[in-house]
Amino acid sequence: MSTPPLLLQLLDDAAVFPPGSATLPDALESHREYRASWYADLVGPLLVPASQVKTLSGMLRPDETITVGVIADGIALGDLFRPLTPRGLVVRQVEAPVARRGEDPQPTLRRLIELLQRYALSGFAEVPLAWGLLGALDTIAEARQSGLDIAAKFRTGGLAAELFPTPQELAAVIRACFERKLPFKLTAGLHSAIRHSDPETGFTHHGFINILAAVCLTNDGAETGEVASVLASTQPLTLIEAIRPFRNDPRPLWQGFGTCSIAEPVADMQQLGLVGP
Repeated sequence: MSTPPLLLQLLDDAAVFPPGSATLPDALESHREYRASWYADLVGPLLVPASQVKTLSGMLRPDETITVGVIADGIALGDLFRPLTPRGLVVRQVEAPVARRGEDPQPTLRRLIELLQRYALSGFAEVPLAWGLLGALDTIAEARQSGLDIAAKFRTGGLAAELFPTPQELAAVIRACFERKLPFKLTAGLHSAIRHSDPETGFTHHGFINILAAVCLTNDGAETGEVASVLASTQPLTLIEAIRPFRNDPRPLWQGFGTCSIAEPVADMQQLGLVGP
């Protein structure tokens, strides 16, 4: 079974980030295996902290090339861009948070835009789902209209319940991106295909198939309330039927999500009959 266009490069390989927290050598070896597997088309770049870019470059085999996304990990934005030409690494994207919750995202966002322009790189601006969100999306959309390859990034989970947006909040954010023709990616909390409650934490996690159905329906003209209902669904068959008409279309605007486990979402998609060797 070939990979449907709707699912291509849905999974960014975030193995070195929590909660997986794999060592860089283990993450690199696993990524090589993914690239040689039957589900290689599902997998996007290997995500690596900016502080480990040079280390990763030094671990590559002669003539080996790896596509990576570089994630800001506490270093200054200017320093983030300086080590991005190491041997063997193709930097597909740079990802950086532009504010904490409650902060004005505009100053750091404009600095990120300036650096992406200077170094001719693609990037994701991670914007909190909080005050200043819509203004930040407007700024990102304006930068895209000027020719810069920049998109938005949102967190859909974390270590506290308030970091998980409600279906209504996430539906509104998806709608806001579609209104601006703004690509976006997601990270954190998307551990399973279908919406579910974690028995250990009690947190309710969004399902990545729920989100896939939500973006397809939003692109097809669905209202925010209908999209929120899809995001809240725990019925696999309902969600599979929702995405079935769109399987052979490119995924609209959603660039995918970072996951510390590639095997788990692949297994979920196999079980649902969406992919197979």
